[in-house]
Amino acid sequence: MHIPPRRGRRSAQPFVIVVPEAPSLAREAFGFLGRLLWRFRGALAPTGFAVLALVVTALLHLLGWWSGAVLVPLAAGPVVWFAIVQSRHPARRSALVWRIALAVLATLAGTWVALAAWFGPLAGPLALVWLITLIAAQSAWLIVRRTH
Repeated sequence: MHIPPRRGRRSAQPFVIVVPEAPSLAREAFGFLGRLLWRFRGALAPTGFAVLALVVTALLHLLGWWSGAVLVPLAAGPVVWFAIVQSRHPARRSALVWRIALAVLATLAGTWVALAAWFGPLAGPLALVWLITLIAAQSAWLIVRRTH
């Protein structure tokens, strides 16, 4: 950066004063939160998907309430998956329990997506169902990531 010299003192060299910008407290807090979320992004994947589902269903509800009717077959997908996988590769004990739990959780999530797109994501008990499903999915995710 060059600051032209003052008039009258031609021999004086220009000088620059550098003052660092002090970040605000909000910027520091959001930076810390962002770095923390980025560091644990793999562990927080279900939370990210849940927030994304909340936003997408809100947009679908705003665009057209009938979009919930289009998403109803989504709720039956996990049950069909469970039937196909169990018939091709029968499982016992813990693998069967995990498959059932995954199918129930995915069916609940698909049903919630269809109902949230139809009625709105915060209508009635849908917000509570979203929160309970989020906690269950995040807990299961952390258990599975720790053991494997």
